[in-house]
Amino acid sequence: MEHKAVSVRFRTAGKKYYFDPGKHEVERGDYVVVKTVRGIELGEVVETSKPIDNEQLQNDLKPIIRKATEKDIETHRENREKIQDVMRIAKEYVASHDLPMKLLDAEYTLDNTKLIIYFNAEGRVDFRNLVKDLANEFRLRIELRQVGARDGAKALGGIGPCGYLLCCNTFLGEFETVSIKMAKNQNLSLNPSNISGLCGKLLCCIRYENDTYSAHRRGMPKTNSTVKTEKGKGKVIGKNILERSVKVQFEDETIDRYHVDDLEDIKEYDPLDFVNND
Repeated sequence: MEHKAVSVRFRTAGKKYYFDPGKHEVERGDYVVVKTVRGIELGEVVETSKPIDNEQLQNDLKPIIRKATEKDIETHRENREKIQDVMRIAKEYVASHDLPMKLLDAEYTLDNTKLIIYFNAEGRVDFRNLVKDLANEFRLRIELRQVGARDGAKALGGIGPCGYLLCCNTFLGEFETVSIKMAKNQNLSLNPSNISGLCGKLLCCIRYENDTYSAHRRGMPKTNSTVKTEKGKGKVIGKNILERSVKVQFEDETIDRYHVDDLEDIKEYDPLDFVNND
């Protein structure tokens, strides 16, 4: 069964969530008020009238409460302005309790009934006393939410090894699986410092080019295998996957480069172990 839904995002480069527009006529870029598991929130419409089926829905499709008013937008802005002081006070309490946790960000629900604080930690943290102190300080319900290393980098932002702002902090809404097999597939150095991001996990961009490398690998000979060329038989000593070319060394020690399509006979093909990575 298909449903008519709109996609709403609550943060820049955040995950998209589906809501039932109901009688509300909304356009991309409109702000709407919705109810989520966190409470009443304000979000931005990023896709409109998108048909989705039951398999795409993790929970029941919740309705949009209303299009955001100027007062809603002003309340949201005021709440964001208070976060700097919230983080400063919360960090003081964390230090007083000597807790091994790193605070990342915080947010108020639109109706100011709950304050959610995000943090990163190596393991589980007993923060019950911290919650009590924060509840007494801010006089509202406190929720501490532990997130992973990638979410931590997304919250803090930074510059990647490419010299650009982090993908996760600018446009990457959801994290996809990245495996060491993908790095091998692209002949990348397996030195952790070369293939890891600021979060300490494998670079998300490794996945971007993986399908291209997998497609270009098909039909290429294995390194050290014997191939037949117009010049005779030789051994493959190097490859350029994107160019689909190989370096071939002959018995007289000469070396020539050939495109795969120009090879007359390939005995051993490059294994495609790295094509299916999920």
